Amino acid sequence: MTNPVTFSAALVIAKLACGKFFESSVGKLGEKFTEAALKKIDELYRIIREKLSVNRNTASTLTAIEQGKEEELQGLAVYLRDTMNADQEFADQVQVLAREIHAGKIQDNSQMLMNIDGTNNTGNQTKNDVTNQGGTNYIGVNTINNSYYQQP
Repeated sequence: MTNPVTFSAALVIAKLACGKFFESSVGKLGEKFTEAALKKIDELYRIIREKLSVNRNTASTLTAIEQGKEEELQGLAVYLRDTMNADQEFADQVQVLAREIHAGKIQDNSQMLMNIDGTNNTGNQTKNDVTNQGGTNYIGVNTINNSYYQQP
């Protein structure tokens, strides 16, 4: 028997499959994923929809998501987790697709630049793209103390 699917893993998969329905994600998916991965995202959503829409509550959740209601993702994640834990074949199919989509993610290899404000000598440098499920993101803030030695 394999490990049960956690809520956080199901939520990541739900966000991946449904991202195209949310205004903040529209257009950005093409910047983050290859064309092959975008096709797999559509396939992942189709598979999830076919499997979960037999339940009336889940079908209404999927319809709400398709209308851009991002707050419904957590409910979908619960249904997805429960279904994946009950149907190993479905879970395997969804997990394989999710891995293939992740492999088609375009890496951001851009450089980061930190600007130091001379007023308070602090600078913020952030670049976050969480790829590990349940991991921690660390954001660095650097303070530069510019003190010099004065002779008496």
